[in-house]
Amino acid sequence: MSHKVRIYLAMILPALLLLIAASARAAEGGNAAEESIGVTFKWIHFVIIAVLAIWVFGKLLPPAFKKKADLISDAIGKATAAKVEAERQLHEAAVKLASLEQEVAAFRVMAQKDAAAELQRLRNMTRTDAEKIAAASKAEIAAAERAARLELKGLAATLAVDKAESLVAQQMTPAVQDSLINNFMQSLQGRPN
Repeated sequence: MSHKVRIYLAMILPALLLLIAASARAAEGGNAAEESIGVTFKWIHFVIIAVLAIWVFGKLLPPAFKKKADLISDAIGKATAAKVEAERQLHEAAVKLASLEQEVAAFRVMAQKDAAAELQRLRNMTRTDAEKIAAASKAEIAAAERAARLELKGLAATLAVDKAESLVAQQMTPAVQDSLINNFMQSLQGRPN
């Protein structure tokens, strides 16, 4: 049933009731006719006010109800959109959380590889430094050995010279000195100038 049909039925139904009530009163008697006219006017007055009220409410209330229904519909639409967006964000968060565990595992593996590579680099660097220190210490030892040998040779030469001096001083007598000088002079005379 359409809205206009309902309004017409709402107007006609009270008028029919009024006519039925008036005819029932008229059937009761004479003085009742005057009373029934007063009652009839009251019912007509009631019907007119009722029709006016229905017409006014029929004109004013539907747009207000429509506005309210539109506001409610908009609110429901916005709430539905917000719910869909919240569910999407929840799904994204769940996906990120699931992938976060994989990322953490990947970071752990990468960190272990990096730590192993750093450990190997430090071992290699330590080995290289140890080799450099060993080479430097060997060079220092060799230099110290050479210096000690030279010093030892110098000391041995000094001792030999000192021993030779003491032997010469012991064996050098005035007769030996005269003989050495004579031999030296003879060797000089035999040489050409």
